[in-house]
Amino acid sequence: MSEADERFVIVGLGNPGRDYRANRHNVGFMAIDRLAEHLGVKFTRMEFRAIVTKANYQERQLVLAKPQTFMNLSGQAAGALVRYYKVPLTNLLVAYDDVDLPLGTLRLRPGGGSAGQKGMASIIERLGSQDFPRLRLGIGRPSGRMDAAAYVLQDFSAAEIEILKPTLQRASEAILTYVTRGLDAAMNEYNGNGQDLP
Repeated sequence: MSEADERFVIVGLGNPGRDYRANRHNVGFMAIDRLAEHLGVKFTRMEFRAIVTKANYQERQLVLAKPQTFMNLSGQAAGALVRYYKVPLTNLLVAYDDVDLPLGTLRLRPGGGSAGQKGMASIIERLGSQDFPRLRLGIGRPSGRMDAAAYVLQDFSAAEIEILKPTLQRASEAILTYVTRGLDAAMNEYNGNGQDLP
């Protein structure tokens, strides 16, 4: 493996600032925070409009990043990090919220469109490609007639947080499986809601 093959950029999407910290839209940040905690590292520096930390895991170098632009400009940070660290797009993984998946569900995919998620749309536009791995974290749809844009900016309820805790742990494990054993292995092991897995 070349040095570039051994390096991965893992980006979690969210909005910066205390007001947004517990929002459904920030579950990408939450997943990256859980991964950093698992690896025993803390976010201490800014690079390319993202707060970042670095870790080594089984001979791989991981750059974990949380863009500090607002969500719809996430591509500025993600694109700059990919270029600076010279990683192939197969070594970029983006974790983000998805209203089309039930809360507690994980879905890894090797590529695809943004499905209306503005942070992903920004990254796809900035990279000029949609062929990079992503981890979608289900947050469910709003009940009744609530607008999805308003729903994602609400905080998780206490009951939802209890469902979310093991989901974030599984997300952390899924990312490390992707890094060490490849995306197919991670997809086979973690796609689903934790109850319907073999």
